[in-house]
Amino acid sequence: MARQKTVITCAITGAIHTPTMSDALPYSYDDIAQQAVAAAEAGASILHLHARDNETGAPSVDVKDFQPFLPRIKQATDAVLNISTGGSLSLSIQDRITPAKTFSPEMCSLNMGSMNFSFHPLANRFKEDDWKFDWEKDYVANSDGNIFRNTFRDIKEAADTLAPHDIKFEHECYDVGHLYNLKFCMDIGLFKAPVFIQFIFGILGGIGPEVDNLVFMKRTADRLFGNDYRWSVLGAGGAQMTLATTASQMGGNVRVGLEDSLFISRGKLAESNAQQVTKIRRIVEDLGCEVATPDEAREILALKGGDRVNF
Repeated sequence: MARQKTVITCAITGAIHTPTMSDALPYSYDDIAQQAVAAAEAGASILHLHARDNETGAPSVDVKDFQPFLPRIKQATDAVLNISTGGSLSLSIQDRITPAKTFSPEMCSLNMGSMNFSFHPLANRFKEDDWKFDWEKDYVANSDGNIFRNTFRDIKEAADTLAPHDIKFEHECYDVGHLYNLKFCMDIGLFKAPVFIQFIFGILGGIGPEVDNLVFMKRTADRLFGNDYRWSVLGAGGAQMTLATTASQMGGNVRVGLEDSLFISRGKLAESNAQQVTKIRRIVEDLGCEVATPDEAREILALKGGDRVNF
C-alpha cells in the first residue's frame, strides 16, 4: 500500500506567547497575513489561525480581528484555513466559536476536555522592564489560575452550532482521557468519521512530550477509532521538531508554528513560521515521505472545500 502523504499544519500565532517573547511572533493583521502566506508557500497545507489585537497583540476572539486577514490569506494561497475555537481561556464556548460560526471555515479546532492550562513559568524569564505591553506580564504570570473549560455540554454546543457549516474539527487531545471523551461524542453522533485528532504533548497541565506517550496515545486511538481517524502531532516548545519527526515516521501528520514553539533549534529563536515549516518539510522529505498539497490534505481529511467558506 502506498504511504499516505504528510500533511503539515502551521499554527501562526496562537494565544500563549506574547510579543515580548519573540520579535518574530506575528500579532498585527499584516504580519499574521504575511507570515501565514509565507508558511503556505514553504509547504504548510493547513494554516491554524488565532486573532490578536492589531495594536497590542493581546489574544482576541473578536470577529473584527479576524476579518482583516482571512480574505487576504485565502486570496494569496490555496491552503486550508483552520480557525481556533480556543482563543481564550476565560470566555464561554459561544464566544469562542463565534469566529467559526461567522466565517464557516473548512476546519476549526476543538479541545476535547477541561484541563489546567498554564504557561506561568515563562513569566520568570523576563524582567519587569522587558515587557513591551502592559497586559503581558499578568496574562502570563496568572495563567496558573486557569482552568480551560471544555465540558461535554460545551463540546456538544460547539458541535451542534457548527454542524450546519460542515466544518471538520481538529480535535485537540492533550491527554489520553480526551481520546475517550471523543469516542463518547462519536458514539452519540456528534462527529462523523473520519475524525482528525491532534495529539498534543508538552503543555503544562497535559501529557508530557515523551515518545512513549506518543506511542501510547496512538495505540489507544487505534483501539478506539480503528480506521475512522486521521492524526497529527503537536509537540510544544523544545519537543516540536523531535515529536513531529517521530510522528511522520509512524505515518502521522505534523504541526509546527510559532503558536507551539518560538524556537528553530535549541536556544535559537525562529525567524518566522515559514522557517519552521521549511525545516520540518526538509526532515520529512529527507526521511522518504512526501508532503501533501492543500488539495491532497482536503482529500485525506474529507474537507468541504475552500469554495464553501464565508470570507
